[in-house]
Amino acid sequence: MRVSDTSEVSARKPIAVSVLFILVAALGLLAAFALTLEKIHALTNPGEAASCDFSVIVQCGKNLASWQGSLLGFPNPLLGLMGWPVVAATGVGILAGARFANWYWRAFDIVASIGFLFTVWLFAESVFVLGTLCPWCMVTWIATITLTIVVKGYTIKNGVWGTRPWILAVGAKTLSWSPTIIIGILLIEALIAQVRLDWIHNL
Repeated sequence: MRVSDTSEVSARKPIAVSVLFILVAALGLLAAFALTLEKIHALTNPGEAASCDFSVIVQCGKNLASWQGSLLGFPNPLLGLMGWPVVAATGVGILAGARFANWYWRAFDIVASIGFLFTVWLFAESVFVLGTLCPWCMVTWIATITLTIVVKGYTIKNGVWGTRPWILAVGAKTLSWSPTIIIGILLIEALIAQVRLDWIHNL
């Protein structure tokens, strides 16, 4: 099957993928909204602990107050408020029968990958610099990691990044193994956080 640059990714409706888009978008949007409320609360009630501050290790107040929490000059959760609705709209569009051109999927994949790298950086900063695990941040990390792995497998499998058989096979394998890959990444993060912060004994 040859897929041109302007063709649709797939003639079949990928229900499982579209539902996953909607679910992770809802999860990510919930986390972004909660963190935005916490940031507003911190600004209007200086000195008060955030509702997601459970211990010295598990808290979000320190993350929100840090420069890492406003990397682009505004609170990071605002990025989620802007980005996750696009993910949800894509999932709903697929369920409604919409087919998106390759350029859209390439942009979608690239932005998701940037979000993944941003998540890895935030995780490293949180664990190694701030010494915290932000609950709502972790929800965002899970949603972003899940989205990125699935989108990567889906786009490669459907010829967005090339139509050679071995490329499509890599995409199909990545998509089929995506639950294992996602769980593996999360377990690695949990292990790193445990070694660095001993979070299990500091909850």
